[in-house]
Amino acid sequence: MKKTNVRQMTMTAVLAALAFAAVALIRIPVVMFLSYEPKDVVITIGGFLFGPLTAFVISVLVSFVEMITISSTGWIGLIMNILSTCCFSCLAAYIYKKKKTLTGAVTGLLSGCVLMTGAMLLWNYLITPLYMGYPREAVAAMLLPVFLPFNLIKGGINGVLILLLYKPLVTALRRAHVLETPEGETQTKVHAGVILVSLALLSTLILGALALAGVI
Repeated sequence: MKKTNVRQMTMTAVLAALAFAAVALIRIPVVMFLSYEPKDVVITIGGFLFGPLTAFVISVLVSFVEMITISSTGWIGLIMNILSTCCFSCLAAYIYKKKKTLTGAVTGLLSGCVLMTGAMLLWNYLITPLYMGYPREAVAAMLLPVFLPFNLIKGGINGVLILLLYKPLVTALRRAHVLETPEGETQTKVHAGVILVSLALLSTLILGALALAGVI
């Protein structure tokens, strides 16, 4: 048990470092002040591996380090980052923990995307006027044409990337004896059809992001 706890703590620290690297090195502007970074992919994989509490811990750690290093939005940005990531990652990890199958993963990721999108619509309406200086009426007018599609696309891209990366990553870690196979998890390979559908959906979401950004 002690060895397992040390291994989990080590993996959590590594995932936190990777999540921070993801937000520090890969930040793609999409529309206005909204940008895409893949840190939620790393955090959610951590949640799938060790549970929703681990996803929460990594989210708080990464958001705090981001605030004191590369972010200019201060405590408000910290709160928004934690809310967004936890709504997506913690819910997805919780549902996957209850049903460790492809269906459970897809259900969790879809649920996390919906919850994150709804929460961000509310919190952007409440908080964006405070730190961006926009009139609340202007923010309200942007909820459906800007914030709604951005968060749906962001959550969709994250979900597809997780589906593509999680199983190969876990398989590699288990073969290297870094991870043990948890009880109750179904050991199945990702079928080629799932990969093709995921890639098609990812392409569609990227095109949607480009359209939202006005590139196409």
